[in-house]
Amino acid sequence: MSLDRRSFLVGSAAGGLLLACQRTGKSSSIREIEHVVTAQPSRDGAGVSLRRSIGSGVLPWLDPFLLLDEIHSSDPADYTAGFPQHPHRGFETVSYVLKGGFQHRDSVGNHGLIHDGGAQWMTAGHGIVHEEMPKQTTGTELWGLQLWVNLPATRKMIRPRYQDLSPAQVPELDVEEARVRLVAGRLGSTRGPVDGIDIQPTMLDANLAPRAAFRHDLPGGDTAFAYVLEGDVMFGQQGTHVAAGELAVLGTGTSIVAASETGGRFLLVAGTPIREPVARRGPFVMNTDAELRQAFADYQAGTLTL
Repeated sequence: MSLDRRSFLVGSAAGGLLLACQRTGKSSSIREIEHVVTAQPSRDGAGVSLRRSIGSGVLPWLDPFLLLDEIHSSDPADYTAGFPQHPHRGFETVSYVLKGGFQHRDSVGNHGLIHDGGAQWMTAGHGIVHEEMPKQTTGTELWGLQLWVNLPATRKMIRPRYQDLSPAQVPELDVEEARVRLVAGRLGSTRGPVDGIDIQPTMLDANLAPRAAFRHDLPGGDTAFAYVLEGDVMFGQQGTHVAAGELAVLGTGTSIVAASETGGRFLLVAGTPIREPVARRGPFVMNTDAELRQAFADYQAGTLTL
């Protein structure tokens, strides 16, 4: 739900923006930032340079989210090696590509290209072996994110499935001064194309013009975070600044409010926490160490995907 800009943004004496908590016909509370995490430089796959926020030593996980990586480079040496064939079991991977592309192929016959605004929500379930290799589209810039999402114990061994979204399948909406791409969840009367996911996710990409504002209601029990892609964004009634390459963990409440004085862009992600034990090693995420050992044994025996 959007909030009228005049009742939302107030110019401070210093020329900045203050976020004013307003009610919109029903009781709501604004989520404040609990802490900010700076994404850490890392390498993964066959040597891909990336920045990791969730899944780093600073923020090992944020139930139900297990990992968030950002790849952003115009130097092919940083990403050309890609992510050759590797297995997964027990969770989901979400790929969102802003520029460039990734060619994917897997052990159950799926293949395709995620590119330039496209997305993919892949449920590994009981097991899949796949590869994700960078592919240039226009120019050498590659910019994408991958999010890992846990599955509850009762769903870890389900059949794998893909939801592949071309750029045209992701709705783009104007919400006050924000331009928003909606991958999952609801924005007004529009639903994102991703469906049938256990955590009932919200995933949206909000682009704020200078001195623009954005407000969105979220279920109060959802875990939520915002990852700033460009510029500088202020969140909450307190107007906490978060810069590009930083992740803001959002506290309790039923609404998120964001604004930017100079312009900014962020990814907002939320979902229902699973609240189960997590046993995790490499490409597998289970509930117990015994289940992890079984996953490695199944992979070595060639039965992971059966």
